[in-house]
Amino acid sequence: MSGKGVYTMNKNMLGIIDATTYKESIEALTVNRSLAAVPFGGRYRLIDFVLSNMVNSGMKSVAIFPRFQYRSLMDHLGSGKQWDLNRKRDGLFFFPTPDVDIQFDLGSFNQFKANIDYFHRSSQSYALITNSNTICNIDYKAVLNRHIEKNCDITEIRHQGKSLEMFILKKSLLLDLIASCEETGYRNIVEVVRHPHNQLVVCDYEYTGYVSVIDSIESYYKHSLELLQPETWSRLFLKSNPILTKVKDEPPTKYMNSSQVKNSMIANGCVIEGKVENSIIFRSVKIGKGTVIKNSIIMQKSQIGDGCELNGVILDKDVKIENHVKLYGTQQKPVVIKKGSVQGALMNS
Repeated sequence: MSGKGVYTMNKNMLGIIDATTYKESIEALTVNRSLAAVPFGGRYRLIDFVLSNMVNSGMKSVAIFPRFQYRSLMDHLGSGKQWDLNRKRDGLFFFPTPDVDIQFDLGSFNQFKANIDYFHRSSQSYALITNSNTICNIDYKAVLNRHIEKNCDITEIRHQGKSLEMFILKKSLLLDLIASCEETGYRNIVEVVRHPHNQLVVCDYEYTGYVSVIDSIESYYKHSLELLQPETWSRLFLKSNPILTKVKDEPPTKYMNSSQVKNSMIANGCVIEGKVENSIIFRSVKIGKGTVIKNSIIMQKSQIGDGCELNGVILDKDVKIENHVKLYGTQQKPVVIKKGSVQGALMNS
């Protein structure tokens, strides 16, 4: 029987996005939002990639389990309309937990257990569990076909031998793991797979496409600027499997006579008077006259005054840079200005 026939006969997968991850190494961008909601690539959020992969792979029911600062994530995803998940049956589901001490982590299985009715009500035969901070464009149907053909209990998706922390398993097995988590001590699917005596058939699936994992300021900076390379862009943004996001209707960017732009990605609604090179500029950013921005990431609605110099800088949303400010970072240590901050020339002296 063909892989396609196997996939159809065994119904579909339940999409489960474990958005409970907290990384101290990227805390500068997650003070007011979860890691899943970190802006990326000029118009996306990190979660858009795994969520779009799920929808493009035919999944019609997706559950998101966030833990920290999830208001902006819920605002971004809304009803799931942009991903065709605003359905009468199935659709997009949020199962947040109250914010608790970061050090006190009961694990995602306990969060799943608190919402066990969702799993029992779903009609899907298989489940995909994935994190929210891996950038790729993967067809999960192909992984499921291989999982079934090899008669695996759990399939772990890897890239260049490294785990992407994406797992496919039967929903019935997942329910067993959730039910027994207190007895076994397993807090999440990763601990199940890593345990040397789990008695399960764990298979590897090697994914050969483009992958980046965003788990630190350095990785965020590096992989953001990688998008400026045509090869990276063509491997990640496929016409056959589009990366979907929340649509915002804004006017085109206005380039003034004094502006110069080279090898940069600039979203809608901006006003550019200065020089931009090798940078990513999000929506509705204003860049003043005589300002030079290089190797930087400027997020939504930030305002940069006249005569500034920014190189190796990440500005979070709604940052205001006053006139004649100079900020210099490196690829190993970019300068990060937190959301809503005001940076004046006197502050740098």
